[in-house]
Amino acid sequence: MKIAVIPARGGSKRIPRKNIRSFAGKPMIGYAIEAALACEGIDRVVVSTDDDEIAAIAADFGAELPFWRPAELADDITPTVPVIAHAITACRELGWDVTHTCCIYPAVPFIRTEDLSEAFALLEEHGGEGYTFPSAEFPSAVQRALRRDKKGAVSPFNPDHVVTRTQDLEPAYYDAGQFYWARAETWLEGLNIHANGRTIVLPEWLVADIDTPEDWERAERLQPLFNADV
Repeated sequence: MKIAVIPARGGSKRIPRKNIRSFAGKPMIGYAIEAALACEGIDRVVVSTDDDEIAAIAADFGAELPFWRPAELADDITPTVPVIAHAITACRELGWDVTHTCCIYPAVPFIRTEDLSEAFALLEEHGGEGYTFPSAEFPSAVQRALRRDKKGAVSPFNPDHVVTRTQDLEPAYYDAGQFYWARAETWLEGLNIHANGRTIVLPEWLVADIDTPEDWERAERLQPLFNADV
């Protein structure tokens, strides 16, 4: 059985109630749930939460809530892997034969079902080894990044590339922050995602990692592009 687990705690601080705040007329978590339910490769969609209101909204969108997320896994410092490992263990204790799990973050208004399917196909292509997830290419060469001091003066992070043409530099990629596929055992082993991952590549405009009010505003500005794409 392949399940999606959406970790959605209630204690978001930088954007209060981010996971259920309305985005383009829909509670934010609704986008993740709908994409997972529409993915033919996902058998069940689970939300891991410690919050009654999030649980109620998630259920309205069709997600299952077969367990309650414990307080020790619902603070703002707990990493993703232990939360998903807990969800897998809880589901197996209910008799579910969980073989693969896709962690989908709750604040992903631009998630696409086809990307979920493509990343799972990549995982299968490599025998289920490690994780697969979406990435995007940095819009500017990271080798030419600058430091900036309190007075506004700058200096290069990498002096070796001060005069290197950007087209001659190796592209660099960043985690799109949408979802991660892996075998259940990979999650339970606690393997680091980035040290054991492969990625599909998304266009940069399709990526919105929403952690701050500025991120939220940027996502709202990008929404018309996403609607046009889908």
